[in-house]
Amino acid sequence: MIKVGLVGFGLSGRWLQAPFFVLNPNFHLKYIVTSQNIGQELFKGTEKAADLDQLIADPEIDLISICSPSSTHFDYCKRALNAGKHVLVEKPMTATYEEAQELVALCKKVNKTLMIYQNRRFDGDFMTVKRVIESGVLGEILSYEARWHRYNPILNKKPWKEAVTPANGIIYDLGAHLIDQAIYLFGNPEGVAGDVFIQRENSNIDDAFNMSMNYGKVKVKLSASLMVKEAEPRYVVHGTNGSFIKHGLDPQEDHLKAGMLPGINPDFGFEAIEYNGQLTANLAGMEMKGEIDTFGGDWMQLYDNLADVILNGAEAIIKPEEIAEQIRVIEEVKKN
Repeated sequence: MIKVGLVGFGLSGRWLQAPFFVLNPNFHLKYIVTSQNIGQELFKGTEKAADLDQLIADPEIDLISICSPSSTHFDYCKRALNAGKHVLVEKPMTATYEEAQELVALCKKVNKTLMIYQNRRFDGDFMTVKRVIESGVLGEILSYEARWHRYNPILNKKPWKEAVTPANGIIYDLGAHLIDQAIYLFGNPEGVAGDVFIQRENSNIDDAFNMSMNYGKVKVKLSASLMVKEAEPRYVVHGTNGSFIKHGLDPQEDHLKAGMLPGINPDFGFEAIEYNGQLTANLAGMEMKGEIDTFGGDWMQLYDNLADVILNGAEAIIKPEEIAEQIRVIEEVKKN
């Protein structure tokens, strides 16, 4: 069993990570570093820890999961890896490509696992889009668009969320997931371009971006904003043989906040059928139109794979080299 120390108990730590460590039989969540009351019956076997140093000093801790503010990720990863711990770190991996490369080299040097928490690879909507693309029903893919818009005109009450610090801003937040999904589908781009900007009144950090990734014939467009009131399609994919359009957003985060748990609540991870994707394609010379059921989201796949990597030396689904490329892309877009 892998004994875990979790650093941070905000949105990611409390809702997106801690429940999975408790429910997955390969892990034991021994510590949570937080000033809050842990509470909840689910975490009754977990103790509070003072800081990262306490986790590093405990020889029983095998894995440190870092859910602290983005500006701390690079330093905390280095300290944990140098202490001989495996690491799971919330995105963004780092603020710069240089830092990302250093962590990639370090985890290889110390022979420890470094996995970045790109849980959105296991969103039901994205897994459905990926399956439609891989099925070939759209023919050769020509364009792929992904958006993640919200309407949050009021500045975040958490000071660090609005602070001008390394690795802060929407392209490191929502953008990290969109870019990761694109690289997961199509590989490293031949070129990137884009614009990162501020839309909210009194904001000091970027809260919107538009960007493109060039894959030769395949054109990828990604965007996110905190100032979009009306929902647009989440994914739009066009190919030589058809199109697929998908609305809605994977419900796992909302389900977790509502007290639903994977493996316990049968509806966990499944969205309403009204958000089923719309497929239009030519099939044997005939036009076909219809709905495609959305896969259930399954973030537990990340934890299953992480355990398999640590315990059995399996291949990681999320490789740090891939995420380093993501950081390079972010830097390129921000230069524009």
